[in-house]
Amino acid sequence: MGNSIPTLSIAAMSVSALIGIAIPAVLYAIYRKKGANHLPFWTGAVTFVLFAFVLEQLAYFFIMKTALWTTITGNLLIYGVVGGFMAGLFEETGRFVAFKTVLRKKRGNDYNGLMYGAGHGGVEAVILLSASMVMSIVFSLQFNAGQSSALGGLDSAQQLLNTPSWMFLVGAVERIAAITIHMSLSVLVWFAAKNGKRFWLFPLAILLHLLVDAVAVILSGSGVNVWIIEGVVYLMAIAFVILAVAVWKKNHTAQVEAPAESTLEALVEAADEAAETEEQA
Repeated sequence: MGNSIPTLSIAAMSVSALIGIAIPAVLYAIYRKKGANHLPFWTGAVTFVLFAFVLEQLAYFFIMKTALWTTITGNLLIYGVVGGFMAGLFEETGRFVAFKTVLRKKRGNDYNGLMYGAGHGGVEAVILLSASMVMSIVFSLQFNAGQSSALGGLDSAQQLLNTPSWMFLVGAVERIAAITIHMSLSVLVWFAAKNGKRFWLFPLAILLHLLVDAVAVILSGSGVNVWIIEGVVYLMAIAFVILAVAVWKKNHTAQVEAPAESTLEALVEAADEAAETEEQA
């Protein structure tokens, strides 16, 4: 194969890879400045991997061994709804469990719920977008240099050659909406875990997650233009944000635990005061 993968395509892959890393990094910095703790971010990352990549896939492993799987995959509508339900059930349950257990003592600061969402959606972006783009970049460079690669063969090269350069940016556009949705759903589940009277927000988050995933799968399977699909997803993301803001305004309470930075400063001040007292004595 004498052709080479365009430099513009490799550049687009690089931009997408950077965006996948930059978004969670920026969100992390923002919410740290607002007083959120470190723990929720990393808890979100680990919880996503555990519930989406381990438990959910394990459930699929058993379902695929049944006759029901043929029925599911034989109908696009059913496939989209089941896939959306599985994603919603496992990911939102993961959020709820994390908020009730690991982050139980962090619920005094509502910004920790948003920090969790940044970690949950952020690690998904790094794994699904940045990691895949980095592998494609490495393969492209090796292919263009005439070297063999363990990351793919001629079929992979042909696929990259046939893909328009702008298509490599679609994933970045998608991840922006996805992280927005993750953070919005985190707000709903956060207050469901924090206040028993708001428990209904937890099943609502599952249904909303089901909706957005099912719509995306069904539209994609129907051959709808990718930008139309992204437009629909962005409209849903905006609606989720509006709902999350309304829930936040109604349920948000003033922080009752000192942020990490303030705690450290208080300890330093206390040590200084103690030293001064000893000198005066």
